[in-house]
Amino acid sequence: MTEQTRQDVPPRKKSRPAVKAKGARIAKVIAASGSASRREAEKMVEAGRVKVNGQVLSTPAFNVSDSDIILLDGVPIPAKEPTRLWRYYKPTGIVSSTRDERGRPTVFDNLPSDLPRVVSVGRLDLNSEGLLLLTNSGELKRWLELPSTGWLRKYRVRAKGNPTGAGLERLRQGIVLDGETFGSIKATLDRRTGANAWFTIGIREGRNREIRRAFEAIGLQVNRLIRVSYGQFRLGNLAPGKVEEVPKRVLRECVGKSFPAGGQPSSDIQRSSPR
Repeated sequence: MTEQTRQDVPPRKKSRPAVKAKGARIAKVIAASGSASRREAEKMVEAGRVKVNGQVLSTPAFNVSDSDIILLDGVPIPAKEPTRLWRYYKPTGIVSSTRDERGRPTVFDNLPSDLPRVVSVGRLDLNSEGLLLLTNSGELKRWLELPSTGWLRKYRVRAKGNPTGAGLERLRQGIVLDGETFGSIKATLDRRTGANAWFTIGIREGRNREIRRAFEAIGLQVNRLIRVSYGQFRLGNLAPGKVEEVPKRVLRECVGKSFPAGGQPSSDIQRSSPR
């Protein structure tokens, strides 16, 4: 190759190793500290309220590690709280949302003042009552709600109408309503009281008004619905409106032996099969 030819050949670029993302996304870390929800944290970053190692962030697409110094409005964010879980007896007449556009009272309006910022695991509709799990960990919330974990929800249901074996078998087989396929609903008739009948219900999904809609499809009108358990967590003798923390030992036993103590990432939780 001549000197002129060599000059015409563009220099070969040196290959650079791919940069590996470290740690976790900034919004996730802020949410884990209890300072805000992940969505709120993303908005804080976009508003220029978050600094990492002295630099103002402009995008939430940024990963941080334990060694980074994170400031929110000039103040260090708190250390990640240990993952905690509470049992709450949701009464009827209140909504499970953090806010309600119609101004109705919510679960979060009257919680004890010493509770940290919590989110609900799933929901119960306005006219349903019973066990609602609350946690300070968004990761634990999502993990408990995943269909793949298969957590069994049990309910006590009172319904008006004449239950039949054929109707209950339809629920067990899974029914289709308005193009939506419902999973198997195990319904056991416990007793009749006048025009009503009481059932014990078991489902592994949490679709909107699932039990009420399924019962309507077989000619039964639900007039009381109480969730009594979510996986291995039970309502027990908790009174309406009361909240009680699940002991860390019990939480560890229910979600897996490797449940992290202290402030370790809750993504380390390993599933144990729900009973």
